[in-house]
Amino acid sequence: MLRRAAAFLALAVLLLGAPAARASDPDALWRIVHDRCVPEQQAHERPRPCEYVSLEGGWALLKDRNGVAQFLLIPTARVTGIEDRALLAPDAPDYFGAAWHGRHAVLARLERPLPRDALSLAINSDTGRSQNQLHIHIDCLRPDVRAALHTEAERIGTAWAPFPHGIDGRPYIARRVEQADLAGVNPLRLLAEAPQVGTGGIGDWTLVVAGAIFRDGGQQGTRDGFILLADRADPARGDRGNGETLQDHACTLAHAIE
Repeated sequence: MLRRAAAFLALAVLLLGAPAARASDPDALWRIVHDRCVPEQQAHERPRPCEYVSLEGGWALLKDRNGVAQFLLIPTARVTGIEDRALLAPDAPDYFGAAWHGRHAVLARLERPLPRDALSLAINSDTGRSQNQLHIHIDCLRPDVRAALHTEAERIGTAWAPFPHGIDGRPYIARRVEQADLAGVNPLRLLAEAPQVGTGGIGDWTLVVAGAIFRDGGQQGTRDGFILLADRADPARGDRGNGETLQDHACTLAHAIE
């Protein structure tokens, strides 16, 4: 009984937003999803404290304690993070596709629409995260990052190449995906196949998937797609491989875009 009470108290502290809660408990997200959200969905079809649980899809959507509208897409199975080889399997769950659909929860919190190129998904490297359960950050892009992507969008091709001048002094590589959703696309597999990654695996890489609107035929039209950004952690140079920093958890763009 005392152990159960202590566990409940720890969870309550986390949900109330104690600053050190996640840093001191790297399994907090796993326990929220596994011990609370999934059982609540199974028993009552009310997955609190999660926003939504897909038992069939194998994922949960949880409002992050940081940010006005940030959500996390978290597997309901034990998946440690970007380094987990199961994420590259041909039958791996479509976590990124589900996360992109989860942007609607962000927009609902903001109570206003935003163009796709204002929104993004991010997963941090194994050294740039605080939790040992895979979680994809779903939130707005920083305004300066969105502007940089607009400037370079037409020069980004379908093969990985250095992003001009980097971002925040970090040597990101970039490629485009030319389709409106992520159906049939595994961004982590695309990263694993990048020549810049080599044979070392993607555990020390971070990946950001930004919604994009490409010009079609010069200035005559547009088509929806994505820009993928990736960076390898380099702790010796202060780069922890946390692409989440390209997001804006205050979602400034919600007030800047008419």
